[in-house]
Amino acid sequence: MTTLGDLLALARSSTNGFQEWVEASDPKLAEEILAALLADTEEAFTAFARRAVADFTRFADEEAWAHLMTLIRDREDPGAACLAAMVRWRLRAGHCPDHAPVQPQ
Repeated sequence: MTTLGDLLALARSSTNGFQEWVEASDPKLAEEILAALLADTEEAFTAFARRAVADFTRFADEEAWAHLMTLIRDREDPGAACLAAMVRWRLRAGHCPDHAPVQPQ
């Protein structure tokens, strides 16, 4: 049985090939990530994915976690699905002051 820790580890380890995977499997999500990168920072695609995982684990509310668990429950590749969901959450959370991470001073 896969634990939540296992899924988070899979999501973190999936970031290295994330750009290629998301461009092939979900071009719309890839475009959203690239647009966010161009608009906000010069951060690398992989670094954005890693930050999404870290931000989700720190800032996501119970509803976001419940949605994540439902989303990945029956997926063939739960690690990749978990990572994609966290990236989608991060893209939307950046526009929400209640969920956006505090920026270092």
